[in-house]
Amino acid sequence: MRRGVDGLGLGLGKKLGSYPIAGVGGGLTQMARRVGVVLYVILIVCLLAIAPPAAFAKGAVMTAVVFVLFGLMLAWRRMSARFGLRRCYLYTEGLVVTNLFGGVQDAVAWSEVTLLNRLSGASVFMTFHRIEIARRGLRPLAFLAMGLKPPLVDALLGQLAKNGIR
Repeated sequence: MRRGVDGLGLGLGKKLGSYPIAGVGGGLTQMARRVGVVLYVILIVCLLAIAPPAAFAKGAVMTAVVFVLFGLMLAWRRMSARFGLRRCYLYTEGLVVTNLFGGVQDAVAWSEVTLLNRLSGASVFMTFHRIEIARRGLRPLAFLAMGLKPPLVDALLGQLAKNGIR
């Protein structure tokens, strides 16, 4: 079993933390999950108000589907954390971002960073922070930190400030 990126010899200093990240697919999945929950609530209310034949059975099936999907979401969170899938590893001298299969997608040393662009979005259906790190001579590294106040953002901003990057 693979345990992070510690043994790769990237020379980025001491490990400060491991944080979950997402791509566009993760953001769309979050939005779809929340839209699905809203539709579920609307359908349950309609079943209670209209009371069609076999309303209990229909409601029970919809509830079971919602519980299964919720369980799959929790299982994915646990599995992705355990196997290092879609993670951002923060180090004293840089950061490493892994892909969906746990392999290194990109590694950035703080000495290469020229600028940090951050975009935050918060709505009922999707909350995220888009982080884009501009580097000298290389394409920018961009990823999403999901949630209203993800711990990755504070840790990343703190580490960038220590290294004199705005």
